[in-house]
Amino acid sequence: MNRVAMDVVKAARSEVHVSGHELRLQLFPDFFELHGDGLSGDDPAIVGGLATFNGQPVTVITTSRGHSLEERMQKHFGQPEPSGYRKVLRLVKNAAKFHRPVFLFVDTAGAYPGKSAEENGQGEAIAQNLLQIGQMATPIITVMYGEGGSGGALALACGNEVWMLENSMYSVLSPEGFASILWKDADKVAEAASKMKLTPEDLLSLDVIEGIIDEPADHTVVCRNIKQRLETELAKLQAMSDDELLKRRYERFRKF
Repeated sequence: MNRVAMDVVKAARSEVHVSGHELRLQLFPDFFELHGDGLSGDDPAIVGGLATFNGQPVTVITTSRGHSLEERMQKHFGQPEPSGYRKVLRLVKNAAKFHRPVFLFVDTAGAYPGKSAEENGQGEAIAQNLLQIGQMATPIITVMYGEGGSGGALALACGNEVWMLENSMYSVLSPEGFASILWKDADKVAEAASKMKLTPEDLLSLDVIEGIIDEPADHTVVCRNIKQRLETELAKLQAMSDDELLKRRYERFRKF
């Protein structure tokens, strides 16, 4: 499929695509939320907890943009603070302790760039996720279901596999930021999006992701497609020993 990159960007940012709430409700109806990072706070932009998937316990973590304006402001429109990333790390560590698989669902423009986040160690929190989650001996699968922006998304995509919905994006920064830095011209955002290779097709051709999940307009079908993919990939990962799992993960990132 040959698509215009900026069209993919617009689709990824659209309010029409499936939400984290829908994913939790349809894929994990018995989801039980766990709160707090065990250190300083409970970032509402990260919703994570326990559930079952085909009868087995799993850990589920999603980004959350919120619904009402007030809720969106509290969640920084889905941009996690340091306590959010530390919450993710706490949940993944707990999952690894009991060898529960981890599913992460990502839709974020990036980590929250505000003063409070920087004062509380945003960069360090992201770095610790990359370092420690990458070493957790349990299957970890990430699905990009909207925007996947910069280190804010990478900190949630450092496991065994990354899959993308058809109308999602995954990039080092926004096309607007790229255009402003490279050309000092925000009007070149469409050209920037094309050059950044941020579409699922581009990233698959570069072996950055494992594959693309079909995304029709019907969200029930989207959730069913995600479920089928998770079933297939989880079975493959659970057939590996811990050493094989970590070796494959290491090799996955070394090739970049």
